[in-house]
Amino acid sequence: MPEQIKPTGELTLRTLAMPADANPAGDIFGGWVMSQMDLASGIRAAERARCRVVTAAVKEMAFELPVKIGDTLSIYTDISRVGRTSITLTVEAWAQRSRYDALEKVTAGTFIMVAMDAEGKPTPIINA
Repeated sequence: MPEQIKPTGELTLRTLAMPADANPAGDIFGGWVMSQMDLASGIRAAERARCRVVTAAVKEMAFELPVKIGDTLSIYTDISRVGRTSITLTVEAWAQRSRYDALEKVTAGTFIMVAMDAEGKPTPIINA
């Protein structure tokens, strides 16, 4: 299988990895990367559902490369399934390395978001 050389999906979020997000070795905490992926999933799913969404599950996520202080983290999202009340997204995190001109995939995962009504109950997603 050939190695993926460019992101899949729509660029949904970009942010800069800062020293406060790192361990003493300069590697960014995986939880911080995952939270950026969760934010991007929420943005994309809420746009599609046209209402508030919450994270129901995260599946099949593995960290392939570290993110370093100074890297720009770009999160790409692709809606893979729209159910009655849920949206499944494939989410990729890519690092633009600050020290050299390279874009590298650092992790990917599957996020499942659920549409919520004003009372906090799952609500049907309107077909677009």
